[in-house]
Amino acid sequence: MKKTVALLGRPNVGKSTIFNRLVGKKISIIEDTPGITRDRIYGTVTHNGVSFHLIDTGGIDIAEEDFNSDIKGQAELAIDEADIILFVVDGKEGLTSNDFVVRDMLRKSKKEIFVVINKTDSKYYKEHEFDFYELGFEHYFPVSGEQNLGIYDLLEGITKDCVEETESKIEEVIHFSVIGRPNVGKSSLVNALLNEERVIVSNIAGTTRDAVDTPFTYHGEDFVVIDTAGMRKRGKVYENVEKYSLLRSMKAIDRSDVCLLIIDASTGIIEHDKHIAGYAIEAGKPIILVVNKWDTIENKDTAMKNFTKELRSEFQFMTYAPIVYLSALTRKRIHTLMPEIKRVYENSKREIKTSLINDVINDAYALNLPPSYKGKRLKIYFTHQARTCPPTFNIEVNNKGLVHFSYERYLENKIRESFDFEGTPIVIQFKNKGEKEI
Repeated sequence: MKKTVALLGRPNVGKSTIFNRLVGKKISIIEDTPGITRDRIYGTVTHNGVSFHLIDTGGIDIAEEDFNSDIKGQAELAIDEADIILFVVDGKEGLTSNDFVVRDMLRKSKKEIFVVINKTDSKYYKEHEFDFYELGFEHYFPVSGEQNLGIYDLLEGITKDCVEETESKIEEVIHFSVIGRPNVGKSSLVNALLNEERVIVSNIAGTTRDAVDTPFTYHGEDFVVIDTAGMRKRGKVYENVEKYSLLRSMKAIDRSDVCLLIIDASTGIIEHDKHIAGYAIEAGKPIILVVNKWDTIENKDTAMKNFTKELRSEFQFMTYAPIVYLSALTRKRIHTLMPEIKRVYENSKREIKTSLINDVINDAYALNLPPSYKGKRLKIYFTHQARTCPPTFNIEVNNKGLVHFSYERYLENKIRESFDFEGTPIVIQFKNKGEKEI
């Protein structure tokens, strides 16, 4: 299970800069205005084979009572969820009354606290260097998010007690999560599968706040279904609890072997459905498109053809995902779902013999040579499967810089034509000859 780390502190101490530095992407909005990060932003950080979730929070400012009550509520939720809290202070300005307000919040949490002294590249830092020990915590990390100073030591501190992730599982029980935006019928689907009212079902969007794990047996096999809170598009999330639930949903995806993306047949496909699918794909999880509320559709045969065509058009980045049409409310076609879950899970674990995958890739190369670039052409020497879940193939080449994304897609399609990988993403990693594998 990945740790969760939260960044907290008063406004304008550089939390978002540190967040972006740790994640390696410019996700948080950075602006030289106190309180610009008003919503918590989520990311995943990997260091030396260990991954953890990172939450960026808005600055806690005691001067703005109305606004701060919302920020404080979000911060408290982040503290509750976090395993480690990075208390960010300003090495340039020194301590303020706001810092002591944050300190008092954190003392009550009983969580592991790392005091991160940012902006230590400033010439004024030496004036305040020893003041920060007044906060009374054990761990202190002087850094500069802007200049990337001390970030490695901070990452070492966060991950020091973590074990590198492995693919081994204690027991062979398929865990599948039910993901999607609010009010598409996720809890109703779980109830239909369990044949009991174990999860609260309501017409009010966002009734399910947390991820709920429920073990059950289907045709003599054990499964665990994870019902997640409805993911709402950032910017359209109004309640703190629902903002908090997004991280729970991402964690549920991490814990899943298969993800079911629920689409509402009555409202059709919206852009955010694709965003949610992206969470599962980035995590390398098999995915099934489940079109729910099919009982509300007339002329079902014609509608199914049209809806399938629309799904394939809108989800062009995952044409490998099978589609299941059902009604959780009436339980029509519900029997078609569990066999698909088992099938895509088995596909994600599929191992291909090295001789077979080499034959497929070599034949594909001979059939369609990649175009030359500045007199140089990509050459493929050797291919083997590096891992499963998701199936990952390493292809040794003369120069990976010559690989065009369209040729990579071509090779993936040839692999899928030869082997049944329906439902699971495939990862292709190109390596220069002699390059070590990661």
